[in-house]
Amino acid sequence: MITGALRQTGRLFALAAEVTRAVFRRPFQFREFVEQFWFVASVTILPAALVSIPFGAVIALQVGSLTEQLGAQSFTGGASVLAVVQQASPLIVALLIAGAGGSAICADLGSRKIREELDAMEVMGVSPVQRLVVPRVLAAMGVAVLLNGLVSVVGILGGYFFNVIMQGGTPGAYLSSFSALAQLPDLYISELKALVFGFIAGIVAAYRGLNPRGGPKGVGDAVNQSVVITFLLLFFVNMVMTAVYLQIVPPKEAEVRWPPRWYGSTAPVTNSCSTYGPCCGYRGPCAAIPRRCSACSPRWPSAPAGSASSAAPSA
Repeated sequence: MITGALRQTGRLFALAAEVTRAVFRRPFQFREFVEQFWFVASVTILPAALVSIPFGAVIALQVGSLTEQLGAQSFTGGASVLAVVQQASPLIVALLIAGAGGSAICADLGSRKIREELDAMEVMGVSPVQRLVVPRVLAAMGVAVLLNGLVSVVGILGGYFFNVIMQGGTPGAYLSSFSALAQLPDLYISELKALVFGFIAGIVAAYRGLNPRGGPKGVGDAVNQSVVITFLLLFFVNMVMTAVYLQIVPPKEAEVRWPPRWYGSTAPVTNSCSTYGPCCGYRGPCAAIPRRCSACSPRWPSAPAGSASSAAPSA
């Protein structure tokens, strides 16, 4: 059993390497690529948009409830956006492509295999990988990247609506926290995840479609196996990519501005205590925070000497 699993894994990686090499060979089947791109997009766009709304809403509601308990409601938008863009959006796209587009790719290639069409192509000197597999894998990757942007936008809008309407959040705080926590590398890793997930979904679907067993019944079994294997690989690869990203790209520290009523300045200041002291929610000057919450360890600059605002209010 272990030997068979290792053999199947090796063949899967061999197909992935062969597809990667065949991408750069000529002639490129552009018409087949366009047809497959349109097919995969047509069966995934509407479900992706519908699924992303409840995903964004659930994330916004859960994050909003948590930040309210911590006294950091102003960061609900930024935290929700990070969760949607980095994790939810690529996974939603990959699961839909694997479940809808990948299953169709696997069934198509499997039916061609049992009808011996692929064997006839090899006899004529036509590579089934370059002729059929490469356009389908590239189509899955392209749709995944484009669909990831759509799911991110719809998910963020859904989270915004539920946070502002149902939880009573302020639109300004939700939107302003984007720049406080989110950064461009978050979008880059999201698109990279979508690209890799689309490649995995296309490769697994093609591999199971090229190797059906047991005639027409084997095609249905191959479709089920391709979806299950793709799901397992997606979650594992997502864990690895997330861990590597968090090690390479440091999280962005929040930047806030001193309230003019305290210091008469609006210069951006970085607070190592997650802005405003999340453990107590206090929004006053630094000197008053330790008396309210000993767990806070802010590193705020002192108020200008001799100013009327240098005196902290009593706790």
